[in-house]
Formats: sequence, structure tokens, C-alpha cells
Amino acid sequence: MRLHSLHDLDSTEGTVQLRKTGTLTQDTGLVLVPRPSENDPNDPLRWPTWKKHVAFSSVCAFTFLTNYAIGGLAPTFYLLSLEFDRTMTETSELLIWPILVLGLFNFFWVPVANYFGKRPVFVFASGLLCVCYIWGAVSKSFESLLWSNIIAAFAGSSTEALGASIVNDLYFLHERGAKMGIYMNSISGGNTIGPLFCGFIISGLSWRWHKWIAVIFTAINFFTVLFFVPETRYFRDENQNVAGSLASRSEEDQVGTGVKSAGVRDNAKEVPAEGVAQVPKKTWRQEMSLWSGRAPDTNLFKMFVRPFPMFVYPSVIYAFLGYAVSLVVTVSVNILNSFVLQAPPYSWSPVVNGLINIPGLIGNVCGAYAGGWLVDVFCDWQTKKNNGLFEPENRLYLLVLPMLITGAGCLVFGFGVEETLHWTSLFFGYGMVSFALTAVPTITMAYVSDCVLPVNSDALMLVNGSKNIVAFGFLYGIVPWVEEVGYEACFGAQAGIFVAVILLGMTALIPYGAAIRHRQAKWRIIL
Repeated sequence: MRLHSLHDLDSTEGTVQLRKTGTLTQDTGLVLVPRPSENDPNDPLRWPTWKKHVAFSSVCAFTFLTNYAIGGLAPTFYLLSLEFDRTMTETSELLIWPILVLGLFNFFWVPVANYFGKRPVFVFASGLLCVCYIWGAVSKSFESLLWSNIIAAFAGSSTEALGASIVNDLYFLHERGAKMGIYMNSISGGNTIGPLFCGFIISGLSWRWHKWIAVIFTAINFFTVLFFVPETRYFRDENQNVAGSLASRSEEDQVGTGVKSAGVRDNAKEVPAEGVAQVPKKTWRQEMSLWSGRAPDTNLFKMFVRPFPMFVYPSVIYAFLGYAVSLVVTVSVNILNSFVLQAPPYSWSPVVNGLINIPGLIGNVCGAYAGGWLVDVFCDWQTKKNNGLFEPENRLYLLVLPMLITGAGCLVFGFGVEETLHWTSLFFGYGMVSFALTAVPTITMAYVSDCVLPVNSDALMLVNGSKNIVAFGFLYGIVPWVEEVGYEACFGAQAGIFVAVILLGMTALIPYGAAIRHRQAKWRIIL
């Protein structure tokens, strides 16, 4: 069995000529990375912009609805504990077990999608999600409601890593940050908008109507996935990025011939090279087929085994740890806030309790903006300073924002609850904590894609699957932890862990990340 290295699959090793430069200082336009196919109109990078956006939006909606109905039940936890005669710890399992399932089954869906295609996975899973929400709406027992959430999480887990990998299927390197921010907002938005709406719904109707409304939206989403999400898996020529690999060239070559050979274009509407046969464009019926063939030169067993050696890549380790601690601190507040605000001395109703998700939503949006668009702008500025060369480590500088904001937010929330401060302290704390849930994974997952683009879906699967497993371990003990040491000590410890993880990664990867990338590109660990 022959093992490959990243360099075998893509000789750029993450360092690419992203801007064409006429001189060392004159910027003359973007270079499209990856390079679109010159003769195949079926390449997703060459799709019309509207077609990309519709497909991407449908997958984002799928991701949003997974978290909307499951995480949206958080404001009802106090009432559900009374209705089904369950303890606070038992009721919190309605969210904790789905979090574990959302991570674990990445390890199932990603290899299947890489082998058989993403489209059949999305179509099947979006239909199953709708069925599970119907089940939850008619549940008569706590166990039935719990299992409906768990199976729904199994269906929704198909979008955790595959949704992120679609960003790389459809968009170019200079667009990844902003699009990854939108995708991360879809995940986090479900966990903030869901509880916000649920508070109003259960006050006027019941928690079951929250599920029925989710059924309506998921049914609509199933049809948008069925009719507007073609197969995005594309077997790209391994040499299409070779012109961006500049590590071994002189400065004159980097500025001159490197850009020329990279095939600079202002848009994705390619003109076929002379003498190259044009591949026939697929009809709409062909694009909507659920069968697009199997991955060549491999088998399903290899697809299942292939991702695990990638845990030795530092970028994967850092992204997984950063995402895990961001998820833990945010969901900790999500689980605990109803038990704090609906009990004395606050004694809020569920509808008022749901309003705590307004600052959560604001924090998510600001985090995605900072980790997406703002990082893209910063990286473009750094690229121009670097004679058009893009280095993935440029993304990591702005992790300083979530490190400071969320670290402080943990302290504000924990101290506010412990000392029974005014509710505004809890709202501000939650908003600051929520900043990290989008900012950190948006930055670090884009960084992973830059570093290991040929196997990005496998690497993102490791990140998404592993962070949920770690988060499950922390969150399963969050209620006993708070009961034992109090909110101030619990959230103070979480703040310390969060800041330590983010800071250590920045300290290691910003100065040494490029050298690590070029070294790891030679490791033969890819099946």
C-alpha cells in the first residue's frame, strides 16, 4: 500500500502566489487559487455565481435547522424538567447527547461522501432530519424526545464537516474566510435564534409547536437540497496549483514567471486552451442525479481509515482544540442560563429568558465578521506587503480578538451569576462568550484548509468530530461542576483554559507555522 505526502498531491504546501505583481510593489490583480479547469464547465469553481450561492445557502440552511430545533429547546429545559419529572442534569442530556452524536458521526458521513459523493448524503440526511422533527413533535415521553434529538443529530452531523468542505469546493482561496464565517454563523445561529424564537413560541403555544415549525422549515429545505444542490465533489488535477508553489524559486521568478504560469484570471469564466477538448456540460437532469460515481483508485475502507493519521498535523490539532474550548464555554451558558434565570431570584418566564440569545446572536455575528471578512482583508493586506505571496499563518493574528473578548466574557458571566448581579451583566457576558464560537473555528478551519487543501474534508472531519467528543466530556459534567464549586470558579477555570489554548497555538504557529508546513508536506501518511 503506497503512502502519499501532501507535496505529492499539491506542491504549493500552502504558500501560493495570490496576487500578480508587475514589480515588487505594484499590485495587478488576484490569482485564482485553486486554478479552475480550463476545459470542463462542470468544475464547481466555474459555476455561475448564483448557482454557487444557492447550493451553499441550502447547505447552510440545513446546518442552521439542525441546531435550531435541537439547541432551540434550551429555554424549555426548566419546564421540561418539571413536565417529565427529571433532574437538571438529566434534562440537559437533551442537548449534551446530540452534541456527542454531531461529532461522532462525522467519522461516518465524510468517508461515505468522499467515496460516493456529497449530494446523496445531503438529500438522504435532510429528509431524515425532517422525519425526526415530526417524531419529536409527537413524543409522549422524555426518552422518545431524547432519541428523536439524537437521531436528528445523526442526520445533521452530515453537514458539520461536509458543509465546511463545500466552501473549498465552490470558492477560491481569497473567498474562503468570508464564506467560512457565513457557514459558522449557520451553525451558531441555530443555537441562538432557535432558543430566542422558542421562548416566544412556548409561551404562546407549546414546546411541541417549536418542533412543528422546524418540521415546516426542514421540509422546505429538503426540496431546496433535492433540486438546487448538485454534486460538488470534483477530482481536480493535482498539478493545478503547482504554479503557486514558490518556496524553491528566486524572488525574480516569484514575481515574474511564477505568476505567469499560475494562469491569472479576473473571473472563473475560463477560455479553453487552444487544442484542449472541451468537456460537455452536464444537463440539469444529469446534475440532479444521486449517483456521480465512486472515487477512483481507492476503496471505502481506505476512506474510513485515511483521516486518522492526519491528527499529527499541528494545524488540525490546534483547530480541534480551539473549536472545542469555544464550543464548551458557549454551550455551558446555553445549558445553564434557564436554570439561573427562570429560578429565584430572577424568576423570569421562558419568553423573557429567551432574550438572552439576542446578545448571543450579536456575538456570533461579530465573531463571524471578525474571523471571516476582517481576516480576509487583513490577509490581503499582508499578501500585498509580501509581494503577492499568501501565507496561511496570516489568518492567526486576529485570534487575539476572541482570546481577549471571550476570556473576559467568561469571567463576567460567572461572577454575575455568583453575585446575583443585574441581568445586563449576564447578557454582556454571554455576548462576549459567543464571539469565540464563530471567530475561532472560522479562522482555524480556513487555516486547516489552506495547509492541507488536497485532504481538507478529511482534516475538517477530524476537527469537527473530535471537538464534539471533547465538548461532550466537559459538558456532561458542567452541572455537577457548577453545583460543587460555583459559577465564579467554574467559568474562571474555563476562561483560563480557553485563553491558554488560543495563546499557545498562536505562539507556536505564527512564527514557526510556515517551517512546520513545509516539513509536514513531506510526511508520507496519506492513503
